[in-house]
Amino acid sequence: VSGKVQAIYLWWHRPVVDQELLQSLPNLRVIANSGVGMDHLDLSLVASFGVRMANAPRSVANSTAEAGMALLLASARRLVEGCHLAVSPGVEFSEADILGVQVTGATLGIIGMGSIGYKIALRAKGFEMNILYHNRTRRSQQEERAVGATYCEEMDSLLQQADFVVVVVSLTPQTHRLIGKRELELMKPTATLINISRGAVVDQEALVTALQSGVIRAAALDVTSPEPLPRDHALLRLKNVIVTPHLGIRTDETTLMITEEAVQNILAALHGLPMPSEVLPS
Repeated sequence: VSGKVQAIYLWWHRPVVDQELLQSLPNLRVIANSGVGMDHLDLSLVASFGVRMANAPRSVANSTAEAGMALLLASARRLVEGCHLAVSPGVEFSEADILGVQVTGATLGIIGMGSIGYKIALRAKGFEMNILYHNRTRRSQQEERAVGATYCEEMDSLLQQADFVVVVVSLTPQTHRLIGKRELELMKPTATLINISRGAVVDQEALVTALQSGVIRAAALDVTSPEPLPRDHALLRLKNVIVTPHLGIRTDETTLMITEEAVQNILAALHGLPMPSEVLPS
């Protein structure tokens, strides 16, 4: 049976692709991933077996951008705390207990202006936000004007100005712990960090300290390292943190679109054609 396998569709990092699996599938030609992030794959190892790879960037942008904006709004307006208060029996509270911060007119900093980051900017424009972004490559002036975004060549400048910082980068050796103690201390004490990329992009221990000591106001995390966090992790005990279980792409529509995009890539590879979303080892 293993000799017949020509393609693998990875769903939520399964199956685990290692040297043993690759050696057991002599006719494997393509691996299609159910999402953008490829940090769970050793790209060079896979390529050394002559296997092509693809991700699904077109399918996940809208749903992940929605999740990012949902986290931003929920944190700003303290929706989780408010829900707990509203449904708790016999709890009395004052207005001051659930005062949030206004999103309209606030400054949003987007770290990583790929397809997802740009979709977030489009949504933030509807909230009349002042949008800053930092990216390896600058967007065209036309794209910047379309969302009213200003490019920050240095990430530090963005961190110092933003009321909300959304991290939307791929996990690579260069972005591992991209946001650490120094970066958090550059942020405003009234600022909120939103992470929808990968948990390891943020130094979680530094984040715990920053949240406990008031270095930043709050955090909203759809990703952690590991997932799920140990039940006794400090992040789960802080009131100024929202943690969700990697909901970014989890909608019915996106699941279907991801599968369709994977099939397109697989069929292209098997027919020796250009793959719409091919990923090459760096």
